[in-house]
Parts: sequence; structure tokens; C-alpha cells
Amino acid sequence: MVRAAIDPLCAPRPADEAGLRSPQQRRADALVEVCRLALAGGELPDNGGDRPQVTVTVDLDTLRRQIGAATLDDGTVLSPAAARRLACDAGIVPAVLGSTGQVLDLGRERRLFTGPIRRALVLRDRGCAFPGCDRPPRWCDGHHLISWLDDGPTSLDNGVLLCAHHHRVIHQGDWQVRVASDGLPEFIPPRYLDPDQQPRRNIYHRRQ
Repeated sequence: MVRAAIDPLCAPRPADEAGLRSPQQRRADALVEVCRLALAGGELPDNGGDRPQVTVTVDLDTLRRQIGAATLDDGTVLSPAAARRLACDAGIVPAVLGSTGQVLDLGRERRLFTGPIRRALVLRDRGCAFPGCDRPPRWCDGHHLISWLDDGPTSLDNGVLLCAHHHRVIHQGDWQVRVASDGLPEFIPPRYLDPDQQPRRNIYHRRQ
């Protein structure tokens, strides 16, 4: 069952042919995508009275300046860049902790790309917007072009659908993404791939 679930997601992409992901990494990424889809469905059993969730503890300055580290609830260290990527399309519950770790104040969850805005992103992008990617909308997160942590709005003009793999690619910073004058997202490749940095678009979904 595991192989049947992950094999369709393990196919190499053009970037993999350049050696960016090994077959083992492709299988691991595919397993993560399957688990993420299961979690997003909201039909897994409750755990301790709460839906499955990940708790990330991080200082706000760490998120904004990307200097320092975040931690998961099991003590695992998480880079600020990874924490920012998770915060792109997740339920955020702000908490104020005292110097000894006691909870002084617990805010209310703030949902990001959901409801009408999510539907608008799906109608516009039709799947992962990264050039050449064939991932459908259910495999994608909403990504803020200007980070929500940097006061970027949660809006259609400031959002784009990205699969988990290409979400990491964008957060690594080599590729840039923007919404063009016609309202569609386009991607600027790094100079080592295209010295002229000609904008690229995903035409795969528009052929369907």
C-alpha cells in the first residue's frame, strides 16, 4: 500500500536529472506529500482531544530576521527558513511565554489561504504554478509573495499555489516569483540557469 501511494509521486522532474534529488529523496518527499494530504483531509482520529498538529516554538524576531532556530515539541531543531515556509499556509496560534516557559497569553488561531481566497488561487493557478510542475491543487500550499510575517497581505495578488517541493525551492531564494500585469504568476530563474533571467510560466495546467 505504501509503494502504491508514493510511486506516482516519485517520478523525476527536470531538476532531479541535474542531481538535485536522489531517488531516496524523491521517495521521502513523496511519503511526506501523502501524509500531508491525509492530514489536510481532517478525517484522521483525534489525538489527545486535538486534531493532528505540529507545534513550532520560535521567537518572532527569529522568524522575521531568519537568525536563530525554532524547535518542535519533541525538541527537534528547525531552521528559521523552514519555520517561515510552514507559516505560509498553516493555522497560527500566537502564544506569549514567560522567561521560564509558562504561557502568559494564548491567542486565537489565524487561518491563512482558506475559503474564498483559496478557491480563487485554485481557479487561477489550477495546480502548482511552478514552470513544468503537474501537481494538482490538493497537493499545494498557498505561498505569500511578500511574507505574512513581513506584513504581506493574504490576498490573490500576493499568493501563489506551490507543491511542497517547489515551495521549498522558492524559500531557498534562487528562484523569484511575482504576479505579472495580466494577473498570472511568473517565475524568474537564477542566473546560473538563465543568464537573461527570462520569466517562465507553467502552461501544463492550461493545456488540460
